[in-house]
Amino acid sequence: MSLSWQWPWAALAAGLAIIAIVVVMLVASTRRHRRDDGERVFSLDDDLRTEHASRLFRQWKLLGRMAVVPLTLALAIGVSLVARPSQVDVGAERASDRDIVLCLDVSGSALPYDRQVIDTYRDLVRSFEGERIGLSIFNSTSRTVFPLTDDYDLVTTQLDEAERLLRGVESQDDIDAMSDEDYQRISNWLDGTQNRTNATSLIGDGLVSCAAMLPGFAYGSAGRDGDERHRAASIVLATDNVVSGDPTYTLSEALELTDAAGIGVDGLYSGPRESENGAEAADMRTLIESHDGVMLTQSNGGSVEELVKRIERRRVDENEERTRAALIDAPGWWTLALAVAAAVWLMLAWRLRR
Repeated sequence: MSLSWQWPWAALAAGLAIIAIVVVMLVASTRRHRRDDGERVFSLDDDLRTEHASRLFRQWKLLGRMAVVPLTLALAIGVSLVARPSQVDVGAERASDRDIVLCLDVSGSALPYDRQVIDTYRDLVRSFEGERIGLSIFNSTSRTVFPLTDDYDLVTTQLDEAERLLRGVESQDDIDAMSDEDYQRISNWLDGTQNRTNATSLIGDGLVSCAAMLPGFAYGSAGRDGDERHRAASIVLATDNVVSGDPTYTLSEALELTDAAGIGVDGLYSGPRESENGAEAADMRTLIESHDGVMLTQSNGGSVEELVKRIERRRVDENEERTRAALIDAPGWWTLALAVAAAVWLMLAWRLRR
């Protein structure tokens, strides 16, 4: 990275001040030692005529001249630091301005596939630096498992618990073989997602609830206030898009609201492979892609894990393209050089005193 100076005028002013001080000292020293031509002047050399004394005196003068070098170097580095050496860091703001909400359909048809989504994000969290992540689950109603946070210990704990609970519901046989205690744990985790009778998997309502976790979203009138979002916001909607009941918001209406709020929505079809070419999957793809989102199925990537990673790679690439270069102070090597020069000068000064 190229080096630049934020305050070059400050270094110039400091350099001129040092030069002025040196000139004043030299002039004062010259005047102090000036004598008339006829006046007898005695010097230290006259009193140190012995060989041993002369050798020590020459050594003292040599050390004095040597001490000038690190002192001058330290002054020069100090002047340079006053100018604030800086460099451009193009990655300083990357990955610290993203909000991600995992929006999971936990209806009976989609629940067996949610474990793979959660398991993959649990692994991805280890590489996060500054991203905030939240998890919301929905059926006929929604429940926030944990809000947006960059407390990755909390996120990992919650995702571990969810993955462990959902490990036992990958098929109807698993559910039938489940103990009453395990079944109760899963029921507790799903509590709050089935509060409307005769309705399941209300996709639009679930998406709107997930969007409400993100700053800048308002029910019914989610629009931009004229300024760009301070943090990029995205939702990963994992569902099979099978609606049963009368939702407040259709998926189309929910996507209009998220788009108006500047929230990107990617779709992950979490249903059986044999339904990927059905009407529900096709409708979901059309709506997601019409709002600049990515719609993926297991046939696209081979596994839910690969699908999630593809979505994350796309969002990271987009975020990197929006990254602005930042000018940051770079005093590291300059400070080290100043410390070394000062240490050498102190050692020589200590030797001179002896």
